[in-house]
Amino acid sequence: MQLQHSRDFSGRDKRGKLEALSALCGELLGVDKVSVWTTCISGNSLNRVLSYRRESGLDNSPRNLGREQLGDYFSALSAAEIISVEDVSSDPRTLTLSHCDGDGGGVASLLDAPIFDGCRLGGVISLAAGQRRRWTLADIAFVTAIAGCVSLINSHEAWLNSRKELDYVTHHDDFTGLFNQRALRNHIKRLIEQSSRALPEPFALLWIDIDRLNAINNGMGLHVGNEVVSEVAARLRGMLLPGKELVARVGGDEFAMIYRFPKEVGTMHGAVDAILEAIGHPIMVGEQKVQVSVSIGISFFPYDGDDISTLIRHSESAMYHAKASGRRQAQYFNQDISASAKARFLLESQLADAIANNGLSVLYQPIVANDGQRLVGAEALVRWHHETLGFMSPAEFLPLAYEAGLIAALDQWMLERVCRDIRESCRLEVALPPVAVNLSADAIMDPQLSDKVWGMLHRYQVKGEQLELEVIEDAIKGDSRALRQTLEELVRMGIKLSIDDFGTGYSSLLRLKNLPFTKLKIDRSFTRDLPQDVDDCAITLSILGLARGLGLEVVAEGVENQEQEAWLQEQGCDYLQGFKYHQPMSIERLRELLIPA
Repeated sequence: MQLQHSRDFSGRDKRGKLEALSALCGELLGVDKVSVWTTCISGNSLNRVLSYRRESGLDNSPRNLGREQLGDYFSALSAAEIISVEDVSSDPRTLTLSHCDGDGGGVASLLDAPIFDGCRLGGVISLAAGQRRRWTLADIAFVTAIAGCVSLINSHEAWLNSRKELDYVTHHDDFTGLFNQRALRNHIKRLIEQSSRALPEPFALLWIDIDRLNAINNGMGLHVGNEVVSEVAARLRGMLLPGKELVARVGGDEFAMIYRFPKEVGTMHGAVDAILEAIGHPIMVGEQKVQVSVSIGISFFPYDGDDISTLIRHSESAMYHAKASGRRQAQYFNQDISASAKARFLLESQLADAIANNGLSVLYQPIVANDGQRLVGAEALVRWHHETLGFMSPAEFLPLAYEAGLIAALDQWMLERVCRDIRESCRLEVALPPVAVNLSADAIMDPQLSDKVWGMLHRYQVKGEQLELEVIEDAIKGDSRALRQTLEELVRMGIKLSIDDFGTGYSSLLRLKNLPFTKLKIDRSFTRDLPQDVDDCAITLSILGLARGLGLEVVAEGVENQEQEAWLQEQGCDYLQGFKYHQPMSIERLRELLIPA
């Protein structure tokens, strides 16, 4: 008790305390050797932490005892027995212990007490005498007290470690090791509280978002996206940037940085440029080179907000404005951005409501055969007539759907609407040609896609041959086993698959060979200037030649005049689509076209 309550003892670390307790045992009980052992995680061996001899002092050399040689000894300790042995050579628990110890000195008597970590055997404190010794009740009580003291030391250490772990888990992101949003908020709160109201010390909050991470995940695989997030985190953490105070991961692809202005630097333009440049270097994932950029929104305390929520909201709004302005740039918050952010939030809400309540419409643009006459298919196109903004083009609201996480719901709505129109056409005894529906990368990578499509076909009594699904090139970058399985399941339903806007993304010939696509669509950007533009002619001829070699059919989009049509017909393009033939039309108008005069 005197030892435990002394300042010298309480100020020592765990090892220092064990050394003091061992020395105390050796001196007060007059034993030759005192050793402290800990069990391994499996509990099948004891590892010596330290050994104290009265004659030679401390010995830190490692020793190991295994359960195989000392089964009875381990069993006794696990049962919380005090092993009091006058003659080690006659007790089955300790018969081989002196030989296993390997210290080179003879052991005649042992007094060992188990040390516990909670309910688990954590080790043992062992008192060894070279001469036979009958252990008294006082000896046993003393070593039991010492073992209890060591158990308390272990428990205290475990408690401290658990507190550290809990603090780490509470304030750190487990994937990147950066601080999390809770830690960010706590730090901002401290800075605001420490700042003088009369002369507040300004700081900046940077909200950093990785551009097009969803496209990377869907196109190249989730593992590549994870590597990108990890590398961006490492670059932000490792930047030697004067003024950088804290970096946190605040979302799947979002980070935040607190920037305190160095005394000699009055602006942060250089800091922003350094961040954009550091992230802009290509990231190598295996043998793949991934080009990554970030968009940054910046708000300042106290000018753009004097509380945590306002600063975060304003920096996030500025980041979204940077994305809308073209990505890979920084945007400082201002009141115009605040108004824009509110309008954007309202528009997202209205789009979600339109999807949920059939506020969208579908038009169909016919596709004709090579002769320019025979109608062989149609492409379904989504349209939104906003009640106050009027007609909105897909170029305006589809990016909004992607960024708001509504694209999957929009795809589902489109498929439902097309299946319903096909069923109604059958009821009216009008046979629609196969209808092509565009699917986003999010939809095509959904492992449940085939089940969802099968459910819709069954619900609306639509045959798979009546549907065609179009995906853009970047959606099949991943070429994973799961993607291949999904596509093959769709094909088994009778659905045909085509690659939309071919030539504008990134394709692998191996993917085209291995995945079950039957059609390519040449993007209108390549047909617009045919046949005058030499480069467009060369690109289109290459696509046609590639398709023939792989046994794929080709649709040319954006055909608007006789010259384009004649050139494409001469080159053997299979199908044509564009304003020269038909503009997008309602389902009712499409049915009229299909009814013989």
